[in-house]
Amino acid sequence: MSEFPGATGLVLNEPLVWEKSRAGRSAFSAPRRDVEETPLDERLQGTEPDLPELYELDVVRHYTRLSQWNFGVDSGMYPLGSCTMKYNPKINEKLAALPGLASAHPLLPDFLAQGALRILYELERFLAEITGLDAVSLQPAAGAQGELTGMLLIDAWHKSRGSKRTKILVPDTAHGTNPASAALCGYRPVPVASSARGVLSVEAVAAAMDAETAGIMVTNPNTLGLFEENIRSIADIVHQKGGLVYCDGANLNAVMGIVDMAAAGVDVLHVNLHKTFSTPHGGGGPGAGPVCVKKPLEPFLPVPRVVCENGRYRLSDAYPLSVGKVHAFLGNFGVLVRAYAYILSMGACGLERASRLAVLNANYVKENLKAVLHLPHDRPCMHECVFSERTLKERGVTTLDLAKRLMDYGFHPPTVYFPLVVHGAIMIEPTETESKETLDLFVEAVKAIVEEAAKDPERLKKAPGRTRVGRLDEAAAARTPRLAG
Repeated sequence: MSEFPGATGLVLNEPLVWEKSRAGRSAFSAPRRDVEETPLDERLQGTEPDLPELYELDVVRHYTRLSQWNFGVDSGMYPLGSCTMKYNPKINEKLAALPGLASAHPLLPDFLAQGALRILYELERFLAEITGLDAVSLQPAAGAQGELTGMLLIDAWHKSRGSKRTKILVPDTAHGTNPASAALCGYRPVPVASSARGVLSVEAVAAAMDAETAGIMVTNPNTLGLFEENIRSIADIVHQKGGLVYCDGANLNAVMGIVDMAAAGVDVLHVNLHKTFSTPHGGGGPGAGPVCVKKPLEPFLPVPRVVCENGRYRLSDAYPLSVGKVHAFLGNFGVLVRAYAYILSMGACGLERASRLAVLNANYVKENLKAVLHLPHDRPCMHECVFSERTLKERGVTTLDLAKRLMDYGFHPPTVYFPLVVHGAIMIEPTETESKETLDLFVEAVKAIVEEAAKDPERLKKAPGRTRVGRLDEAAAARTPRLAG
C-alpha cells in the first residue's frame, strides 16, 4: 500500500493568549515618547481594552501552533465539490501586497488612483471576453451577492418595461442559495425537476414557463457536475415568454475559455473570482462575485462604474437606471487584484487548458472510483463527480463515516450530502491543480476505506482517530452550540 499523507505527530496544545498573558511583557519596543503625557479623560478611565501582554516568542509560538491545527489547500488536497478549492499561486499574493495597491485608500481622488482604476477597468474587459458577455460589475463581494445582484438586474429590467413578474424557475440541480436570492427580490421560486440524465429537459421548462415568470436561474455546469446540454433551447423558450436567463457561474472552472455564455442564451452571469480565478477563499471570505450581462442590461449595473476617457480613468454615477450600490466602494479590491494577476499570467490558452485539466481530473477520479462507489449518472462529467452512499449503506456505514475516515488518511473530505437530488451525496472536485500522483493517492485512500467498511465498519463510525479532536457530536453541537471561548 502507498504511504498516505495522514499521520500522527506532535500537535501541541495552546491556551488562549489571555491565559498566557503576564503583566509587563511586550513583544516590541515602543519608540521614545516625544510628546507630553496627557491623562485619560475621566469618562474613559476604567474602560481600557483588555489586551494580553506577551513577549515575541510567545506570540510566534501561539500562532504557529494554531496554524498546525488547520488544514488548507497549502497542506493537502481539498476536494470540496462545488467550491473549487484550488491552489492559489503565490505570485498573486505578492502582487496584491504591493504597497501601491494594498495601501491605496478607497477614497483617493481619481487622479491619484489611475493604476487601481485601470486594473478594475481591464479586469471587467477580461471577464467580458472570457464569458462572451458585454458588460461587467465587480462590486458583488461573493457568489451569493452576485446572484442577488443578478436578480436585482432582472427585476429592474422587467420594471423598466412595465412588466410585472412574480416567479422564477429554479432547477433542483441549482446551487442552494439561488432560491433565496430570488426570494429576496420578491420572486417566488418555482422548482423544476431535472431529467433522468441529470440535466434540465426542454419539456419541463416549457411546462413551467409562463407570462408571470421573470426567468430561470440555471447553474451550468450544474451541481451534479453535468453540463446543461439543452441550455440553448431552454433559453429560447424563456426568451419567447419574455423572461431572462440567469446563469450561476460558480462552476465556471470547467468551461472558462471554452463556452460562450452569450451564445448559449445567458443574459446574466455571476463569476466567483475566489474559485475559478484562483484567489483565496474559505473561512467566510473575502470573496468576489462579479456580474456579467448582455448589452440590454448594462444600464442597470451597480454604480459607480469605471469609465475610460482619453486614456484617463474615472468613476461615474451617471447611470440613472442603475440598481445602485451593492457593496461599499468597488468590491473586495485585493481579491480583484489577485484575479487580474492570475488572468494575465495564464493568458487565454492557459485558462482554456486549466478548464480542460479540471474536467480531465474529475473524470479520472470518477472512472477510478465507480467500481467501489455507486455512481448515479455514469457519463462524462465536467469539473466534479457525484457518488451516492448506496454501496456504503450496504456495508453498514454512511457518507459521513467515509468523510471522517478520509481525514485519517491526510485528505480533506469532499462535499457531502449535497446536491440533495442524490441520496447521501459524495461530491468530489479535484480541480486542475492536483497532480496525477495526488489523485492516485486519494483514489487509493477511498478504495481502502470502502474495503475497511466491509471488514470493520465500527472503525469507520469512530473516525477520525489521528486528528487532534475525534468524532464530534454534530447533532448536539447544532442544538446546543457553545459560542463562548
